[in-house]
Amino acid sequence: MPHRYSTSHRFLTGLTAAALATGGIASANAGTATGAATEWTQVLNNGELVALVGKSGEQIQNQLTQISQLAQQIETQLNIYQNLLQNTARLPSHMWGQVESDLNQLRGIINQGQSISFSMGNADDLLQQRFQSYATLKTSLPSNETFSTTYQTWSDTNRDTIASTLKAASLTADQFESEESTMSSLRSMSETADGQMKALQVGHEIAAQQVAQMQKLRGLVSQQMTMMGTWLQTEQTNKDLAQARREKFFNAEVKTIPEGQKMEPRW
Repeated sequence: MPHRYSTSHRFLTGLTAAALATGGIASANAGTATGAATEWTQVLNNGELVALVGKSGEQIQNQLTQISQLAQQIETQLNIYQNLLQNTARLPSHMWGQVESDLNQLRGIINQGQSISFSMGNADDLLQQRFQSYATLKTSLPSNETFSTTYQTWSDTNRDTIASTLKAASLTADQFESEESTMSSLRSMSETADGQMKALQVGHEIAAQQVAQMQKLRGLVSQQMTMMGTWLQTEQTNKDLAQARREKFFNAEVKTIPEGQKMEPRW
């Protein structure tokens, strides 16, 4: 699988941006993350990279929890609007404005999930490039896949599922690609009760899909963090053992030669 970024710095910026989406990381850490306080090669050399990825992983887990909860709220709210629409000719403009806001939030949720998947896949790519011991670490992933390829599969599946849902309602992914196109599509659909119902049904189904997909993504992130923790612990244990052996060698007792004797070879 091709690597997504050509430089380590761009990866870290992307990973940190994903973690910062909900304001999770303190500003002091953000300075280091973007390279303002710590030179990137030094981060790689002293192992701060792993600690930073691990910290970002915790923030991303929290972010995914929030995203899932928001998707559930949107799913519930859209269901309420569907029930209301069944008893009226068309939702009033002020209520439809809230529908538009909810569906636009749903589009943002999808984008955040894709961004997280992209960033965590980059973390796997970078660590494999930098650390041979990480690259050869056995995982419980099927078919000896890397997390990078697994995240890509998740991303492709999520996009394809959304596209199929939109297509079933005679819509295209392009119509919900950006905020501008989403709002334009929703304004057109708001002109008729049938269009409103179609938008609500599509939004409700996609929201339900995202709840399930974010749970899967959380599982992937958690599995990756566990594997990275195991690898880092093994690396540290090996370093501690090597250091202990060095200290034992250099601190070994040196026997002195008794006065009056001389050193001579023994054949």
